[in-house]
Amino acid sequence: MARGLKRLITNDLTQRWPAPSRVRRLFAVLAVATAGLIACACSETPQTAFNPRSEYADDGLNLFIVVIWFGVIIGVLVEGVLIWAAIQYRRRPRDPLPPQIHGNTIIEILWTTGPVIVVGYILFITLPVIFSTQAPAPPSSMDVEVIGHQFWWEFQYPDANVVTANELHLPVGQTANLILQSDDVIHSFWIPALGGKRDAFPGHTNFIWMTPNSTGEFPGQCYQLCGYSHGNMRERAIIESPTDFQAWLKSQQQPVVQPTDPTAVEGGQLFQTRGCAACHAINGTPAQGKVGPNLTHVASRGVIAGSVLQNTTQDMRVWLKDPPGVKPGSIMPNLSLNDHELDVLVAYLQSLK
Repeated sequence: MARGLKRLITNDLTQRWPAPSRVRRLFAVLAVATAGLIACACSETPQTAFNPRSEYADDGLNLFIVVIWFGVIIGVLVEGVLIWAAIQYRRRPRDPLPPQIHGNTIIEILWTTGPVIVVGYILFITLPVIFSTQAPAPPSSMDVEVIGHQFWWEFQYPDANVVTANELHLPVGQTANLILQSDDVIHSFWIPALGGKRDAFPGHTNFIWMTPNSTGEFPGQCYQLCGYSHGNMRERAIIESPTDFQAWLKSQQQPVVQPTDPTAVEGGQLFQTRGCAACHAINGTPAQGKVGPNLTHVASRGVIAGSVLQNTTQDMRVWLKDPPGVKPGSIMPNLSLNDHELDVLVAYLQSLK
């Protein structure tokens, strides 16, 4: 009888507590899985806030890192105490019921005041950043009006009389004051490499100012749910040297050069007669629409359709053939263009450099 009871207790403990070899294998699997997750987390991604390219982005990332470190330290301490307590005070066979206690004044004071001190410190270092980023931009800043539409971004350079879409050109080392507005619903402008997001409201003006510190192309995304194709409302910042930026600005100021190729000429006539001119503007032509992007120098842009497509012959054709099919909810309608009309219209638009 005693031997049977002992065997029963031994089998029960074996089932409750795995053999050491099994525990080691389990920890090995967990270690490999953790290493894999860490390796995946360290991979390069183009749209990331961990690649700051302005002082505005640096300030936000520094605050984020402080909060992350506090979270990691507190998480490790709390989980460590829990694991230690679970092991140290686990119930063992034949152990008497431990003394039942309630409350500990010192511990309760510590776990109440500790979080208050941590949150107070985070507030202390955050407030100056909030006040500095909300302050008016320096007087020497270059103004750029950023207007959100469903579902694309318009960029206006009022001092240079230049209007473009989806690509924000900025010179490195010069402070840019982005004046945010919306033409329809609430949007949110966000290029992670340049800094935190800021909403664009209809009937209200918001501001972001920053100084890009390196050249390159950096993608962005509307962060506020703004309709069916919210996920297709993208933009990209092109940070250039001051010389390259001035060259780009000068090229955008030039009047459009009317094409001489017969196919492109026919496409220009089609542009005026099929309703395109009612929504789009091409400076120097009768087309002066304000609904869609200004197409004066559309061929000089790298992307189209809210940065969803590349500005290539094939992608331009795909976009013109069925805009709502590419971007559901797009205001641009399907004009039911035939193959010949698509060919000549693409030829005309790609001549507008």
